[in-house]
Amino acid sequence: MKKILLLALVLPFLASAQFTEDSIFIKKISDDVLTNGKAYDLLHSLTKKIGGRLAGSPQFAQAVQWGKTVMKELGADTVYLQETMVPHWVRGNGDKVMITEENGKTKNITLDALALGNSLGGNVTASVIAVKDFTELERRKDEVKGKIVFYNYPFNPTYIVPSRAYAESGVYRRNGPSRAAKYGAVGVLIRSLTEATDNNPHTGATAYNDSFPKIPCAALGLADAERLWVMCQSSTVKVAIHTHAQFLPDTIGHNVVAELKGTEQPDHYITVGGHLDSWDVNEGAHDDGAGVVHTIEVMRVLKALGYRPRHTIRFVLFANEENGLRGGEKYATMAKEKNEQHIFALESDEGGFTPRGFGVTAPIASLQKIQSWLPLLKPYGTETISAGGGGADIGPLARNLKTPLAGFIPDNQRYFDVHHARSDVFENVNKRELHLGAVNMAGLIYLVDKYGL
Repeated sequence: MKKILLLALVLPFLASAQFTEDSIFIKKISDDVLTNGKAYDLLHSLTKKIGGRLAGSPQFAQAVQWGKTVMKELGADTVYLQETMVPHWVRGNGDKVMITEENGKTKNITLDALALGNSLGGNVTASVIAVKDFTELERRKDEVKGKIVFYNYPFNPTYIVPSRAYAESGVYRRNGPSRAAKYGAVGVLIRSLTEATDNNPHTGATAYNDSFPKIPCAALGLADAERLWVMCQSSTVKVAIHTHAQFLPDTIGHNVVAELKGTEQPDHYITVGGHLDSWDVNEGAHDDGAGVVHTIEVMRVLKALGYRPRHTIRFVLFANEENGLRGGEKYATMAKEKNEQHIFALESDEGGFTPRGFGVTAPIASLQKIQSWLPLLKPYGTETISAGGGGADIGPLARNLKTPLAGFIPDNQRYFDVHHARSDVFENVNKRELHLGAVNMAGLIYLVDKYGL
């Protein structure tokens, strides 16, 4: 009985001492990142010296070598390239969408537009049938043949989390062209997936259904989408779409992988990552330059503080998230083939804004363990650790190896203003917000490595 009572008295003291030790180390992480952090400068280098980095492009190949060099210079134990074939889609000579006729009268009104990623180019001029959604398309399917279908499906402004609106609207970008081609449409326009107040069009990947013609398709900036919508309510409108996109043969791409070797369980892996590719029309600063430099900064600060991880931590700059996910699939496939033990994976792919928390997909016991660390991360911006989350690139790890996943969640109110648009540039990233994201990610990785799941 005396031993039980003594243990009851000692355990809270030990827990308190451990909490203090962890709190002190995470404060060291924060102080070092906010004082010596390289993420912002690295983002400037990536965006301004290389720019847009669509998979298969010369710029993406430059970014691979950039990532390899940077991680070597910042002290990774080892850095290597993981080869994977990637799609090679090119936009061609630019995109042009014009209103050419209204009620039989000639017009010459240029609309700000971008061809959808993975689309095929074409030159079509036809009358427009404007619909709100797929339900209206089905109701009016007999009117579609020979026309350009314009989907004007807006973000739902009542959703507090904009990604919910993005997911809901995204089906029109992914599936809209083939749904319209099924009924004989010759082209498709969509309202850009954003609630931004500018007129920048937002590109992003579409997916053709091979059973139907692969028609040209483009996204309109919101002001021009509204203009076309209003005209179509009372007029017969003709539009010309001119795009030149095409697929070239698949080409070689690479994941860039750096490691800090584990001291106790080197054959058990923790993955931290972001995707190195971006769309071709911008600098890919938030999507996903921020995730790339978050990943590198987590590695840098752990190395700078002399932290020796128990498990091997891999820092991965993934290839081809935007229009194929080949990098994430390759990484998980290789891990499964080698029978690797992956205990956790964390991705940053929601921008470099102020940290708010993490979303976790893991067994309930693991989730609860991570949630118990909330007081340690809360001083640095983590308000919630919620069930459900991860990232596209690390998703294959969960499918192949049942790996617990987490996604870094920054404030998301501004992300879709710049997502896939020409406005996703370095100037729209705040240094302190970006660095605070790395602080929270490094803190979580430290705790997972120290205590496991």
